[in-house]
Amino acid sequence: MDTVMLSRIQFASTTIFHYFFVPVSIGLALLIAIMETMYVRKGNDEYKRMAQFWGKLFLINFAVGVVTGILQEFQFGMNWSDYSRFVGDVFGAPLAIEALLAFFLESTFIGIWIFGWDKVSKKVHLASIWMVALGTMLSAFWILAANSFMQHPVGFAINNGRAEMNDFLALITNGQLLVEFPHTVLAAYATGAFLVTGISAYKLLKKQDVSFFRKSFEIAAIVGIVSSLGVAVAGHAQAQYLVKTQPMKMAASEGIWEDSGDPAAWTVSAFIDPDSKTNSGEIKIPYLLSFLSYSKFSGEVKGMNTLQAEYEQKYGPGDYIPPVRTTFWSFRIMVVAGSLMCVLGLYAMYLIWRKKMDRPNTWFMRFMLWGLLLPPIANTAGWIMTEIGRQPWTVFGLMTTEDSVSPNVSAGSVLFSVISFTAIYAILGAVMIGLFIKVIKKGPYATDLTHEGESHDPYSKEGSHAFS
Repeated sequence: MDTVMLSRIQFASTTIFHYFFVPVSIGLALLIAIMETMYVRKGNDEYKRMAQFWGKLFLINFAVGVVTGILQEFQFGMNWSDYSRFVGDVFGAPLAIEALLAFFLESTFIGIWIFGWDKVSKKVHLASIWMVALGTMLSAFWILAANSFMQHPVGFAINNGRAEMNDFLALITNGQLLVEFPHTVLAAYATGAFLVTGISAYKLLKKQDVSFFRKSFEIAAIVGIVSSLGVAVAGHAQAQYLVKTQPMKMAASEGIWEDSGDPAAWTVSAFIDPDSKTNSGEIKIPYLLSFLSYSKFSGEVKGMNTLQAEYEQKYGPGDYIPPVRTTFWSFRIMVVAGSLMCVLGLYAMYLIWRKKMDRPNTWFMRFMLWGLLLPPIANTAGWIMTEIGRQPWTVFGLMTTEDSVSPNVSAGSVLFSVISFTAIYAILGAVMIGLFIKVIKKGPYATDLTHEGESHDPYSKEGSHAFS
């Protein structure tokens, strides 16, 4: 493999691994803030215990996320120096703001939250975790502002062969950002919610700390279903924006080689042959693609062959069709995982509404346990579709991936770093999972950030705290 492909593999592998942790941090921060708010309002110490228990998992996840995130920005200089040289004046601003404003905001108030139990007033302590939740959201905003420029460049001018920002307001009101940000943040809230419901389901199946985990499950289930349905709505808006700004990505995600015709049918599955540029064994739903694209049951979607001809006229000779199979199937994996999250969330809400959580269905709780994997699957598939579907561009319409790579970096050095970082990340992942298991095994009444080690369990009669 050449340097370009190896650099792409490294960026993909490190980004995917890092993005396992980012949505969890954003989602857990919100849930912990909600739990502590209920503690301050109701005075029930069990909600305080919830904030502390899930807070410990949040802190472990946040620490690993910070470590894995450091490499992301270094890679721009190491493997993608020509890209950094071209967009540095635009790309650097949101990344700098994210580090100096959002990340410092998170870090400062995390410190207050950790060490401020019983040292500051309840309201001040509560405000600190809400500021952490705000900080995680702002971090996402500035990172996505940079990514949105890569998807739909705005607010810049080309000077001496480099993109220079000339309109900061245009950058932060980029239409791509306005549809990408809610979709991503709501997905993060769903990720944190399904992690909590999954762990709570496991504990409820084991009949351990039943009252504690039932309440945790109910809070997270409400956040989970609201955010999951919100993801679907935001995703619909993002798909419609995609038709306007990146029609090739839209066509590839639907496997459309020739113009779809009017109305356009949505392809559920197909055997795609990029060599012959044909599909076989297609299963389609009439009218649905027109609705997804235009919110009406009519309208044509351009095919990749038509767009290829248009792009050649606009950008010059070249292959502008992205890896179709990857783009097509990653989109469907995301949709299926998201749909299952909505189904599980709706049934959880039914149980809560009918007050049946005292005796939840065993099979449903097992589904919810494994359901904690659905958001990471959906997040990863969505990221792959977004980035792979933009190929061959790094910055759409301005710079190709091939032109972005560092010219003086050898394939051997990149391969060595890929292997090294993969091994390090595997160790980090194993450590984090081990720490999660340790905290979960001890249970909530061994998790007190105020007086570590003390154990007080007013619900001990409802079940043991050890795995059985």
